[in-house]
Amino acid sequence: MSELAFAENSTATNETVETIKDKALDLQEVSILYSGNPAVKKVSCYFMRNKITSIIGPSGCGKSTLLRALNRMNDFIHGVTLEGKIMFASEDLYGPEVDPVEVRRRIGMVFQKPNPFPKSIYNNIAWAPGINGFEGSKDELVEHSLKQAALWDEVKDRLHDSALNLSGGQQQRLCIARALAMDPEILLMDEPCSALDPISTAHIEDLLFDLKSRYTIVIVTHNMHQASRISDYTAFMEMGHLIEFGETEQVFTKPLVKRTEEYVTGRFG
Repeated sequence: MSELAFAENSTATNETVETIKDKALDLQEVSILYSGNPAVKKVSCYFMRNKITSIIGPSGCGKSTLLRALNRMNDFIHGVTLEGKIMFASEDLYGPEVDPVEVRRRIGMVFQKPNPFPKSIYNNIAWAPGINGFEGSKDELVEHSLKQAALWDEVKDRLHDSALNLSGGQQQRLCIARALAMDPEILLMDEPCSALDPISTAHIEDLLFDLKSRYTIVIVTHNMHQASRISDYTAFMEMGHLIEFGETEQVFTKPLVKRTEEYVTGRFG
């Protein structure tokens, strides 16, 4: 049996009773199709509460497509359909009664390239909660969110300056703070460090270690060293298939599938 056939029929994974009860998201035979053409094929895995899970794999393997499905961002792409189930809080995210706007509030996302609003630092944080009915102190919300993103001390004296004047690394942390201001339960990150220098990348990685005590984090990354450093679990994808999923140390040091070993040791990709 080929490695890909193995992945499609019984993905290599280690699941225990302990992990079952602590799942934040549970993917069941998830396929994602663009105008009928599958980009993600029958993926089954789970994302643990208060853990960091990295999704790795070569370009075009379906990582970002899968990530966007977790908070229904693919709804904005014409012709995209999903088969299977993504369970969150015992409910199918794609069920007919589910409000996708509420899904995106509870499952926030940070994109590859920092995309601050052309507003002040303050309003980057306060604007979305304000239009969504936030009734508390915006000053406290801004301070709390920026502190969570380890940015407060750097910007507290220029909150009304344009966010576009920040460095790339600061802008990315601002985007994280903006997502956290909506009080999500899960934070999705699509290559959040790919456009950053090593120092800014280290700031983001340190931040993720701190945030996982309060949030479930799922990150797509091409950086094998980053995945091995920061994640508790790793999912390896190739050609739309989930090849292997498990604890990061196991995936990187004792993979169950030969194709995983070839990828994490740099033989392809």
